[in-house]
Amino acid sequence: MKKQKLIKDLFLSLLYSGYSPKAPGTAGSALAVILGAPIVYYSQETLFLASIFVALVAIKHIDLYEAYTQTHDDKSIVIDELVGVWLAMSIIGFGVLECITAFVLFRIFDIYKPSLIGRIDRECKGGLGVVGDDALAGVVSGLVGALLLLGIEKLIG
Repeated sequence: MKKQKLIKDLFLSLLYSGYSPKAPGTAGSALAVILGAPIVYYSQETLFLASIFVALVAIKHIDLYEAYTQTHDDKSIVIDELVGVWLAMSIIGFGVLECITAFVLFRIFDIYKPSLIGRIDRECKGGLGVVGDDALAGVVSGLVGALLLLGIEKLIG
């Protein structure tokens, strides 16, 4: 039990940001941007690979946590937000505008869950469902953000 609580408190709640009394997903996403910025500055590919690694570890530990607690997608679990934001950032790239765009678009796609994102959220169970919808929201956010910023760049310059 102690090990499960430690895993949830540190990893799954993303250093306690998931315990924010208001908007834990937004708090986790904001922390994810802060943690991801130095990595994406170094290398977009490294951030992409790190997000895949975190996603795989998160799926396993969410499965263990859900089996132990018999709950699905506890609000304090926000490691999936990190996966989504990091995927978006790894596609869009580094910069203040890029990080803000990744954050805002990810939150929009994560909250509204259009199309396949919502279907994954509703139909996939366990860690794969918890992480899967956020991962797809991150990829879509990254693609939309990259195209949006490219369009703005073409208009301005």
